[in-house]
Amino acid sequence: MLQPTIMSKVIDEGVAAGSMNKVFTLGGLMLLVTGIGALSASVRNIISSHVSQRFGAELRSDLFRQIQSLSFENIDRFDRASLVTRLTNDVTQVQNFVNGLMRFFVKAPLLGIGALIMALRLDIHLSVVLAIVVPIVAVLIIMNMKISFPFFIRVQRALDRVNGVMREYLSGVRVVKAFNRFDYEVDKFQSANDELSERSSASMRVMSVFGPGISLVVNFGIIAVLWLGGLRVDHGQMQVGSIIAFINYMTQILFSLMMISNVFNMFVRARASAGRIGEVMAAECGMPGDKNDVPSGQQERGRIDFEHVSFAYAGSSGDPVIRDFSLTCLPGQTIGIIGSTGSGKTSLVHLIPRFYDATSGTVRVNGMDVQQMDPKKLRESIAIVPQKIMLFTGTVEDNLRWGKEDASDEELKQAARMAEAHDFIMASPEGYRSRIGQGGVNFSGGQKQRLSIARALVRKPEILILDDCTSAVDVATESRIKQALRTYAKGLTCILIAQRITSVMDADRIVVMDRGEIAGSGTHDELMQNCRVYQEIYMSQMGKEMLPNAAE
Repeated sequence: MLQPTIMSKVIDEGVAAGSMNKVFTLGGLMLLVTGIGALSASVRNIISSHVSQRFGAELRSDLFRQIQSLSFENIDRFDRASLVTRLTNDVTQVQNFVNGLMRFFVKAPLLGIGALIMALRLDIHLSVVLAIVVPIVAVLIIMNMKISFPFFIRVQRALDRVNGVMREYLSGVRVVKAFNRFDYEVDKFQSANDELSERSSASMRVMSVFGPGISLVVNFGIIAVLWLGGLRVDHGQMQVGSIIAFINYMTQILFSLMMISNVFNMFVRARASAGRIGEVMAAECGMPGDKNDVPSGQQERGRIDFEHVSFAYAGSSGDPVIRDFSLTCLPGQTIGIIGSTGSGKTSLVHLIPRFYDATSGTVRVNGMDVQQMDPKKLRESIAIVPQKIMLFTGTVEDNLRWGKEDASDEELKQAARMAEAHDFIMASPEGYRSRIGQGGVNFSGGQKQRLSIARALVRKPEILILDDCTSAVDVATESRIKQALRTYAKGLTCILIAQRITSVMDADRIVVMDRGEIAGSGTHDELMQNCRVYQEIYMSQMGKEMLPNAAE
């Protein structure tokens, strides 16, 4: 703000008066002011970059923790690709806004207001131009914010779709290659990519109008200052140096307004992204409950009670997948659950560790309503082998320790032996330190299932849930695993979900599910006598196995 005033004195007191000493003295002062400004700007940029990067890192961490704490029901509300976009691109947009806020939004108003005051001190009459220009520019900035905001929301949604298409392709790349659907996937990605490009271009076109518009208004103001200033110089009311200083202050005001406009452009993008981040942050954290531990005077550890339980997924038009289900599982029992696809088997066991809460009725573990228990405490006593096997990047040992972090090497090997995984692990040159590719791509389906079973057995839980986890294992291996489980499972409750009737035939109790309800319950012999659904399953599966033998 000092430079234009010093420049006017260089012209009026140095150049016009022919005093070179004045020119050099004031010129040196200008260099000193410039040097101080450059040093201060460098410090400001370093600080703002550091703070904005830390802000972005902490916001990402907070958002990731929030996503981790969400219940399955809340996570299901958000598309997986959208969560990735919010965690990366949306946080980056907010981070860029914070950086711009610190670098420009403090400097620009101070520079603009200061330049306006200095211009008023030079000549109050020329300030009429400022009184016209500044409000027009302010209106343009406000219009820019209001018009651009909806465009950037659509851009972020289009980016969600691009990420979703890419994520789906990478997840199913083997299926794509197997069915030669390359052209279809390329067309689908091209459609999502074109949509993102079109929406981004539309938002840029809208914003591109306002920057030149602001420059045009301010430059017309400079022309007006030159014209009015020339008239005042002709009448001896103003000096040439003062006009140059006034124009410089006008330029500073233009610069500050452009900076404010750019910050508001960042704000429009950040506002759209902040709203999307806020949706995740506003989602209910965790699951409601009194966060109590197991009650005093508890029943047998490992006991599970379903009391008239019904359950429906959110957004499923209210159709329950579990209907008025009642069942008691005692410690030491092995409960087999069988039924057709879509009968609600997996949904039922997801209510035990509180992946979801029952719509009505009560689920009790150790005699206590699970909705009154801390999910973390509850899940520490449960080990589950899910239907969809997931192994994590790292070593075999690292994956097994997911069951128990402080497990000894002998405990890992014992669990692997029971799961029939020890032999193929040791067949690898690196043994338990063998690397697992992303998602376990370097292991077969049966090997991944056995590693997943071993991971659960390492925990030594009170409740063991096996959700159709031997579907990719041959019958002989499955028989050996079941034999090991009989010894291991003494004293703990084991729930075994299976599609093959041979997997549950020797369970202490078999529950047959049909359309979310119990169609039959009892031992294999009892169900063969009085459960039509079980009889149909038995005949369909055992008949298919006997046909080849009959042909021989």
